[in-house]
Amino acid sequence: MSELTPYFLDLIADAAYKSFWRKKSLRAFLRRCGISETALSSWAADESKREFLARIFPVVERHAQGSKVLTKMARSLAEQTSFPDLDGWEDSELKKQQAQEAVSALKNFLSAKDEQAAAEKEKSEVRRRVAEMQQRSAERRQTLEKLAGRLNQLASEIGTQDAGYRFQDWYYDMLDYFEVPSRRPYVVGGRQIDGSVTVDGTTYLNELKFTKEQAGAPNVDILHKKVHDKSDNTMGIMVSMSGFSEPAKNGASGPRSLILLLDYSHLYLLLSGAMSFTELVERIQRHSSQTGEAYLPVSELGC
Repeated sequence: MSELTPYFLDLIADAAYKSFWRKKSLRAFLRRCGISETALSSWAADESKREFLARIFPVVERHAQGSKVLTKMARSLAEQTSFPDLDGWEDSELKKQQAQEAVSALKNFLSAKDEQAAAEKEKSEVRRRVAEMQQRSAERRQTLEKLAGRLNQLASEIGTQDAGYRFQDWYYDMLDYFEVPSRRPYVVGGRQIDGSVTVDGTTYLNELKFTKEQAGAPNVDILHKKVHDKSDNTMGIMVSMSGFSEPAKNGASGPRSLILLLDYSHLYLLLSGAMSFTELVERIQRHSSQTGEAYLPVSELGC
């Protein structure tokens, strides 16, 4: 507590004055709280406790460690539950009552200050968390904007082999942004696999098409074969920038469809920030389970 208001200082002085009747006891207490020997040695024999405290407090306040010393004194006084220095006097009970009242007033003041400090700390923490969230949100928007810019650039080169390879890199960078477990393209058993992604415990083999033509039924058949050769918990996701022919949609669909179809509209939905990749896959998978349809247009996602 750094703010030493006049009222606070008066409460400290009053509690100290009333808690210790003997000068020797008060001197020992002040020494333990950090009042220097130089200051204590200036206490004249004919100077009362109240006079000494009134004179020494302004001196302590001006010291570099004065605030710390006076705050320690205040908390030490507030912690008192008994007043042994007030025992043995004719009016001990009155002295103790007055001391208790002074200490209670000081304790109440400290409690109010502590509550205020705690409230300010909580407000500061809330402001910090909000600022961090805003910063992260801004960074995520910037990342999405960069991903969108890259995809737009690639779209102008659609159909070229180099753009196809760079689309693969873009796709997995996009998955990294959404923090989805994935594996980049690999070859197994002589077959090229355009990588895989895991959503809600299901592994999906990816088939990425970055051609000017729509993906057709033969493309779906190839992915079906790759999926059927894997474990029961394996499905497929085909991403075709130019969309799918009706035969392709029909070939991917069925009572036990194992393939989900995504096109450019789904990718740009993700880049808008309206939905995460995991949410998108789960939504299309739920639709496929309910209807047998592997393709769900963005217009019917309900987002």
